[in-house]
Amino acid sequence: MEKVMEQMWTLGSLYAIRVIAALAIFVVGRWLARHLTGFLVKALQARNVETTFVGFLRNIAYYAMMVAVIVAAVNQVGVNIASFLAVLGAAGLAVGLALKDSLANFASGVMLVLFRPFKVGDFVSVSGSSGTVMEISIFNTELATPDNQKVIIPNSSIMGNVITNVTANPMRRIDLVVGIAYEDDTSRAKEVLRAIIAAEPRILSEPEPFVAVSELADSCVNLVVRPWVKTGDYWNVRCDLTERIKQEFDRVGLHIPFPQRDVHLRTAEGLPRVFPPQ
Repeated sequence: MEKVMEQMWTLGSLYAIRVIAALAIFVVGRWLARHLTGFLVKALQARNVETTFVGFLRNIAYYAMMVAVIVAAVNQVGVNIASFLAVLGAAGLAVGLALKDSLANFASGVMLVLFRPFKVGDFVSVSGSSGTVMEISIFNTELATPDNQKVIIPNSSIMGNVITNVTANPMRRIDLVVGIAYEDDTSRAKEVLRAIIAAEPRILSEPEPFVAVSELADSCVNLVVRPWVKTGDYWNVRCDLTERIKQEFDRVGLHIPFPQRDVHLRTAEGLPRVFPPQ
């Protein structure tokens, strides 16, 4: 009995040592994976590799190293690697079927990095959300909305929907519609609008700004104002132009009408009058 207990103690001690060694391999391996991933990121950034690609590679490299660390730790415990990999493959197939949406997100993330419809820092509209791209990871993309909310969108939802990259091109066209009263002079209104555009230094001369009468609406004559600006100046110039147009139209006596209706009440002879009240 004592010999059996001694053998069990010896086996338990050896197994405990292996478990401790496996834990040490896991802890040290995880530490190395983090630091090697950090070195990889710094090396890529030093070579001016695009931020989107750097972030994606960082995640791939880290998880690949962690898989190697886990295999090494399991091997240290004494588990047969071939059998472990076979079980892991079977489990991976089952997990893959169960997590097919996650695999779709991963595949979509690879496509986002390869085809680059947008990059980190772009302002985009995707899947019903708009914001600045903060990160493209292997499963999802993170946006920051203009009011600084964090929006996380699965990559498969992005690739399966329309993507609008607002800041992809260096120039954007401002489209303004300005209405004037029917009794106002349209030629005078166009002169005022062209003068406002000419006085704004942020408006580009090429392509040439466009000002014209576009529509005879119900209560006003609509003119379109279409100048081109640098993408970064779009909203500032648009707001400043709108304010300047209102000020100049007030100064020169041009009217910006609002929708209104004239209502005429008639009463048939012999019927009591409803308006005005008696």
